[in-house]
Amino acid sequence: MPAAEVLAFVRASLPAPPARVLEVGAGDGELAAALRDAGYDVLAIDPAGDSPGVEPIALDQVDEPRGSFDAVVAVVSLHHLNPLPEASSKLAALLRDGGRLIVDEFDIGALDDRAARWWADQQAAAGHDHPHDFSSMVAEMQSHLHSLSVIQDELGRHFELGQPIRGAYLYRWHLHHGLREPEERLIGAGALPATGARLLGIVRR
Repeated sequence: MPAAEVLAFVRASLPAPPARVLEVGAGDGELAAALRDAGYDVLAIDPAGDSPGVEPIALDQVDEPRGSFDAVVAVVSLHHLNPLPEASSKLAALLRDGGRLIVDEFDIGALDDRAARWWADQQAAAGHDHPHDFSSMVAEMQSHLHSLSVIQDELGRHFELGQPIRGAYLYRWHLHHGLREPEERLIGAGALPATGARLLGIVRR
């Protein structure tokens, strides 16, 4: 199953079933399966997808009429999409009037040496060694992934966007979900940046 808090956020943000939903970057298909179980009509796509219920196609290969979907769900996927302007336009076109965009993201722009060091320390504690050149790690990721501000700028051309809700994310990045509370405490104390962000949008016509 997807993380309980991710599923709860998505479910609370979606229109009622049996709304038609496009999930972009569906990964192993667990979120799509949970939404189908709840009565949603889901098209889940991921160009690297090899799981049942996930179409192994990219967003630009979705062959659906304009306005085919009631909602789009993108969980930790928009920072990978290229070219982002064309992807944003495609998402808007696929949504019906008033359609919803539901985004859960890892804000690469908020990642810093403190966050990279904490994450690597937790990986090491679990027996997974990682390079300790934190500045290089952060710079490499920021050189080819979209920050939340860039994502917001592009989506804002097509969607009315709410303010992002920021919070913990590192515990979801190949770590144990029991680390959520320690990460949140460190964010609250100012010792770690909030690298997670959730964002809602309504398509603009």
